[in-house]
Amino acid sequence: KSTSFNMSLRRLAPKFASASFAVNRPAVSVVQKRHLNLHEYQSAAIMETMGVNVPLGFAAKTVAEAVAAANKIGDEEVVIKSQILAGGRGLGTFTNGLQGGVHVIKTSQVEEYASKMLGGTLVTKQSGAAGKPVNELLIAKKMDLINEMYFAILLDRASGGPVIIACSEGGTSIEDLAESNPEAIVKVPIHPIEGITDAQAAEVVKGLKVTTDLEKAKAQVKALYKLFVEKDCTMVEVNPLAEDSKGVLMAADAKIGFDDNAEFRQKDVFAQRDESQEDPREVAAGKWDLNYIGLDGNIGCMVNGAGLAMATMDIIQLNGGKPANFLDVGGSASEKQVMEAFKVITSDPSVKALLVNIFGGIMKCDIIAAGIVNACKELTLEIPLVVRLEGTNVDKGKAILAASGLNIITADNLDEAAAKAVKAIS
Repeated sequence: KSTSFNMSLRRLAPKFASASFAVNRPAVSVVQKRHLNLHEYQSAAIMETMGVNVPLGFAAKTVAEAVAAANKIGDEEVVIKSQILAGGRGLGTFTNGLQGGVHVIKTSQVEEYASKMLGGTLVTKQSGAAGKPVNELLIAKKMDLINEMYFAILLDRASGGPVIIACSEGGTSIEDLAESNPEAIVKVPIHPIEGITDAQAAEVVKGLKVTTDLEKAKAQVKALYKLFVEKDCTMVEVNPLAEDSKGVLMAADAKIGFDDNAEFRQKDVFAQRDESQEDPREVAAGKWDLNYIGLDGNIGCMVNGAGLAMATMDIIQLNGGKPANFLDVGGSASEKQVMEAFKVITSDPSVKALLVNIFGGIMKCDIIAAGIVNACKELTLEIPLVVRLEGTNVDKGKAILAASGLNIITADNLDEAAAKAVKAIS
């Protein structure tokens, strides 16, 4: 349900990996990783500043801007692209019935298509069933491409640094290619300190099967790696990386992810974040330093500590229930953060009961209890609330709950709490 899980390239890492590149990841992980993603037109603009060749294109937020952009390009035909933070746009479907989020059209048709696409919702393989809102379009010059390839840089846990993934077949689903023809995919690990060498750039170019100027192609590979390093990227994906009829190698489509830990030195990049493409609950939680991920169950969870949160979700399922979310309030949450956590969880209409599981170490149970009581009173909580407290100041915390006069279901251990939460909605 969360965009945090929709990074297809990361899911594919085990498929790309040879024995020496095996990525040992758990089958399921819900520990939130916030990686900023930008739209294609934003990524292209950043690439261009780093010396990467990109097609001519202009962003448009209105139909009038789209028409003006097409006229500025001045060709008989242009490419009109929906700007959403999900892959598979070309094969996607708008909820209004329009097929495809990317079209090659005559300039005279731009007004018609822009009217249908702007303000619509595009559903793709990677967007989730709800789709993503299309608030912007990219009007791009139609390129005469003669060869399409796939190129990406991501972080590889096994090699302890960046790895370049290259394939001579691009412009299509890399997921399918990894299944059907994995030997066509070339992987080149890069030393994080030494950086990319001329020999490694040549190896990548060979794997791409570039047919034009090899030296210029190597320069483009190095420019893309420079972008990855200098902009603190977690991923750079170009699909397709293409050659045009004039022999120019360019990033015909691009997706870039950025490390949120680098926000302090990439302020201009992070200022471009499009929150309309994200789960509003995750956006709200992030503003209060709460780690939240929406799931598809009906028992809301508020827990301190990622490990305990995972265990809580497991025990809910063992008792026959389904967790509605992962929410870690951290080790030093304030009463206000507890209040905001309740607001985020209860904003999900599928939540029919709320389970609070706190093990007080640095976190004090009395602070959590006070936050719970205040949240219940302010929000007029109408769903069953089960609370299990243990650890620092637990007696004070239980006393606060007991004196509140609220209908709070208490439990002394996690299994009992989970069983009571499931029973409350049965």
